[in-house]
Amino acid sequence: GIDDRLGTRNSPPIMNLAWNKAFMWGGGVYDLDLQPIVPITAHEEMDENLENVMSKLRAMPKYTSMFKTAFGSEEINTARFMKALSQFMVMCISSDSKYDKVMRKESGVVFTTEEQEGFNIFKDKCAKCHTEPLFTDGAFRNNGLAISPVNDLGLYTATLIESDKYKFKVPSLRNLKYTAPYMHDGRFLTLNGVLDHYALQVQPIPNLDAALNQGGARGIPLNETERVKLLAFLSTLNDETFINNKALAEQ
Repeated sequence: GIDDRLGTRNSPPIMNLAWNKAFMWGGGVYDLDLQPIVPITAHEEMDENLENVMSKLRAMPKYTSMFKTAFGSEEINTARFMKALSQFMVMCISSDSKYDKVMRKESGVVFTTEEQEGFNIFKDKCAKCHTEPLFTDGAFRNNGLAISPVNDLGLYTATLIESDKYKFKVPSLRNLKYTAPYMHDGRFLTLNGVLDHYALQVQPIPNLDAALNQGGARGIPLNETERVKLLAFLSTLNDETFINNKALAEQ
């Protein structure tokens, strides 16, 4: 964050938020118009206040002109500011990966044998939480991560419900090529590290999601061949059209 301050959570990607019902790793925000207040005011992120942000924008002709184009006058107030941010985020739609093209049956686009087999593995072992087409069910789940020294309680911080301890929002698996590190706290630098966790390192902590604790066996069994095929499929979720969309880049 500002002045190189360190936070406790990994920045999630901004994509397909129009179809989300809750925001932030630990929940507590259910309106996209309001979501930016959290990073703007958080001490370890931007450490600002909205009135100061408004003052800075009002002093910049570039922004007063754009607000006039968008809203009919140069007035910059909190409601317009939050609406502008949320409408930008709503525009960040990722839907042109190889997976999407295969699903749309575009001419000449098919999965390789390895990708198709990986897709089958995904549907069998991952899709309960990472539901198509967003590749998240939007739920908050405890995925058995070892409790860090920070002791981030996740959704519990917002709800104070005991059964919500250590639950975090299920992230989308789209564009994993561009979104490392992984997990709510960025503890895994590679996808292989993520797969190691699910195959070998799921912890018997309270509130562990039932999908990761079936028949007394924790985790998701994955052999080396399955890992390779699964990673091949996950690579089809990378969307270069979205990543390279200049309309979404800094102007």
